[in-house]
Amino acid sequence: MTTDVRVLTPADWDEWYGKLELAFGGVAEPAEERALWRDLTEFDRSLGAWDGEECVGTAGAFSFRVTVPGGAAVQAAGVTMVSVASTHRRRGVLTSMMRRQLDDVRSWGEPLAVLTASEPAIYGRFGYGIATQQLRAEIDTTRVRLSVPDGTDDVRLRLVAPDAPAVRDACEALYARRVPARPGMLERRPGWERLPLLPPDGGGRSTSPLQCVLARRDGEVVGYARYCIRPDWDTAGPKGTVELRDLEALDPAAYAALWRHLFDIDLVSAVKTHNRPVDDAWLHLVSDNRRCAVTLRDSLHVRLVDVGAALEARTYQAPLDVVLEVEDSFCPWNEGRWRLTGDTKGASCVRTTDSPDVRLSVRELGAAYLGGVSLASLAAAGRVRELRRGALAEASLGFASVVAPWLPHGF
Repeated sequence: MTTDVRVLTPADWDEWYGKLELAFGGVAEPAEERALWRDLTEFDRSLGAWDGEECVGTAGAFSFRVTVPGGAAVQAAGVTMVSVASTHRRRGVLTSMMRRQLDDVRSWGEPLAVLTASEPAIYGRFGYGIATQQLRAEIDTTRVRLSVPDGTDDVRLRLVAPDAPAVRDACEALYARRVPARPGMLERRPGWERLPLLPPDGGGRSTSPLQCVLARRDGEVVGYARYCIRPDWDTAGPKGTVELRDLEALDPAAYAALWRHLFDIDLVSAVKTHNRPVDDAWLHLVSDNRRCAVTLRDSLHVRLVDVGAALEARTYQAPLDVVLEVEDSFCPWNEGRWRLTGDTKGASCVRTTDSPDVRLSVRELGAAYLGGVSLASLAAAGRVRELRRGALAEASLGFASVVAPWLPHGF
């Protein structure tokens, strides 16, 4: 079978997106959400696979900048909206789109490609490694108490309309201040401020409308939380759930004040969160973490499109000087030996013919890139090989991040 992979045009978007919806179960998205994704689609960076007049595959790539260890924001292609029609499985459609897409990303001069996966087993063969995880929890607020730091009572909270322009702008400005502090966070380009304001449950009646509380100190906005409430009752009384969408704060007191507010909402017995950092500070405020039902799942998958440029773009927690032998059959321009030298001030990564110290594939390099996955743990799984004694410990320490990397929202 021959398919034609070509750049998406605005005229083809409805059919293209409809095939994406069909591949993800066939349930049409709410009109507001669908309209947002059309507005955010970058047509010159989106691909469709066509079998004659029929669209049988979709793939897109947003223009992102992602924070890396050291605080720099690095250009990255945010791979998204990937699907293949059920009638065209095992015919090379996905491989042909991934081939075209990574060639395009390289031509754009973007050193990274990143994605979130509906099925995490798919993308390893294209060089993507799982670099971040998201923490999920359902906290029993009838049994769990918070211990808050000094200064929490000095923070003033106000419920506000989340879509009011002044509120939206204040939240976006605070989010932007937080982005450099944690690897994996995305700078939000114009238009993306609409994503966290989409109605819960597509605007259905099972939850409250989106709510927002702002935290202020001395007149300055120092934090916010956006959430909805899912009411429920049984014969014993109310047992609603607070479903947290996002929460950001500039200091521990503001952070604790927002969490205390969520715990204190009337007629609820649980706070549920679907995406928080694995080292989120509330884990150290709660009285009983066993009653928080904590689980983890994969989040951001990272692929180094240009090994040299990507490794030079970040800093390293401890000095290192190692020769990496990189395997990358899908993007062979990355294969070979690279001498990486770096510290907390910067890095250099250049081609070399010196003997290798560590051997790994680009997939493992992507997993370790943001500092949340240890090269030593990958070596223990047989996926990284130490060739010079001591090199693995040196590289593992250098690649680590002080805070866990985290993707705050999907795309």
